[in-house]
Amino acid sequence: EYIRSYYYNRLELTRFSSSVGKYVGFTEYGVKNAAAWNSDPSELSAMKAQKEGYCLNHIPVYYSSMLTKS
Repeated sequence: EYIRSYYYNRLELTRFSSSVGKYVGFTEYGVKNAAAWNSDPSELSAMKAQKEGYCLNHIPVYYSSMLTKS
């Protein structure tokens, strides 16, 4: 799962979660940002591409290193 969170003063404002597939806001300002970002298809596709580009390429490396240390 790919999660990207946005914080200000230790308060989580907005989060993108690949399992949900969209941004979720936790404050009034975060909800407004999430609504704007969710209405932009290029923003959502960019976040989904981040999951494929980062998670799918790095998981086998981390997984194999964890198995060799246990």
